[in-house]
Amino acid sequence: MSFLRSRFAQAVLVLVLAFAILRFGIRPAAPWSVLTLYMAIVLLAVLVYVSSNSDSWRDFMRPIRSTLVAPDKRLTRLVLLIAVPLLFGYYAYTQAAAKTQAPPELRAVHPAPPGSIQFRGKEIQITGLDNPLRKDQAAFKKHVAAGAEIYIRNCMYCHGDNLDGRGHFAYGFNPPPANFQDPGTIAMLQEAFLFWRISKGGPGLPKESTPWNSVMPAWEDRLSEEQIWQVIMYLYDATGQQPRRWETAH
Repeated sequence: MSFLRSRFAQAVLVLVLAFAILRFGIRPAAPWSVLTLYMAIVLLAVLVYVSSNSDSWRDFMRPIRSTLVAPDKRLTRLVLLIAVPLLFGYYAYTQAAAKTQAPPELRAVHPAPPGSIQFRGKEIQITGLDNPLRKDQAAFKKHVAAGAEIYIRNCMYCHGDNLDGRGHFAYGFNPPPANFQDPGTIAMLQEAFLFWRISKGGPGLPKESTPWNSVMPAWEDRLSEEQIWQVIMYLYDATGQQPRRWETAH
């Protein structure tokens, strides 16, 4: 217990607990880039704490100085002299070594939507479907505002607060979340396509788009039909894009 009273042991304990909480206590798990950033902040805070006064700093440095110069710590120094270079060498090797990778997968990124889907037991015809909320232009701003709230609560963490696919968790996913600011995404699609993709998510993709690593959930389990149409209206309004219209026969 006397060891735990030292500033060095307390600092190590705080770092270990912080890592355990950030790595295993948060769901969904944060990407390593975010975890590294948070651990760097915790480390800086610990260093500020142990260096708050000269006595605290001396207490923190005492076991380090003892390990480096004390005659009775010669074996410990020898072990560290061997172990530290081996650990850094192993880390450098794992980062630089060639990795076995699967061959490129040929798949349709924007597959054709099905003719119809089942949404909570109700059949919805996708082909030729327009956003029904756009018929009431008087309520347009209300629907966009509602869609913004839905996006912030559910979508922002992956697709980003700027709708550019750079949310907090985006860098942990492959493929990355869609960048709605890119004119090659929603501007090329009908709103019915977005309704299908949002409601069914990655698990609802057809065979020509598999294998697919998309972590997009099936939002029909969490959002109503109206809420999905509202968030779609917000996506187009916030990006300044216009949905693609269905082609009419001449």
